[in-house]
Amino acid sequence: MIDDVKLMTLIEPVVRDLGFELVRVQLSGNKDLTLQVMAERPLDGQLHIDECAAISRALSDMLDVEDPIIEPYRLEVSSPGIDRPLTRSQDFIKWAGFEAKIAVKELIEGRKRFQGRLGGIEHDIITIIGNTGTHYALPFSMVDTAKLVITNDLLEATKPQVMDIDTSGNAIPVLQ
Repeated sequence: MIDDVKLMTLIEPVVRDLGFELVRVQLSGNKDLTLQVMAERPLDGQLHIDECAAISRALSDMLDVEDPIIEPYRLEVSSPGIDRPLTRSQDFIKWAGFEAKIAVKELIEGRKRFQGRLGGIEHDIITIIGNTGTHYALPFSMVDTAKLVITNDLLEATKPQVMDIDTSGNAIPVLQ
């Protein structure tokens, strides 16, 4: 079976050409395979249903031609959601200060699971500050899964903004 990295190299250019950023590609399941593609608009991190449909159509066309998955599968295109997965080093920078859960591949300081406020990432080392104030340094390469935790701060920060278009055609937030 093809791995997620190879799928990402096929999928990322299609998503980028449509004006979106790829967040995650994951092929999962045994008999009933699902190819999950998460994407977002670079400007606001949102993705509407019509945009999901456009990405899905473009990916379906490419995947039909390339045919990288031999077994039958279902294509699922979605936004990363509020409690989004953190998959790229830039995610740990963008979401610094927010609460996250991180699971690592091997024990670090006797643990595999960490929860706390993200301190960011520097030189591929993620800092997470636990509830007791303990700082943990986690190598990015050791991360198995990471995602944001829904908090009031996160809900406020991810609230959809009302946007307008300026004279140059750029989207700008409207102050409310």
